[in-house]
Amino acid sequence: MTIDQAYEILYSAALLVLALLIAVMIFRSARGPGAPDRLLSINMIGTLVIGMILVLSALLSELWLVDVALLYTMISLIAVLILARVFIPENARRGRFKDRDKEDEAHE
Repeated sequence: MTIDQAYEILYSAALLVLALLIAVMIFRSARGPGAPDRLLSINMIGTLVIGMILVLSALLSELWLVDVALLYTMISLIAVLILARVFIPENARRGRFKDRDKEDEAHE
């Protein structure tokens, strides 16, 4: 067995593990009890896909796939920020503090 064959086996095993983890995260995003859990699993799927792209880049010796992974990272970050803003409600305690600050200003 040559070193190239050993690396090919290692990369293939890494891709298989990442694919299994993506399947688990898809199940978690479908069965998650709440919006934050689903959002976190979708973010994790994006991270695992980026890892798969990078492993494929090393396996195929294609450096342009690293650029694709970087672009996917930026798009994933923006998407998660937008989804978090839409689906996760504002903290109820934060509203109380705002009201308390207004009351303090009114008493002064």
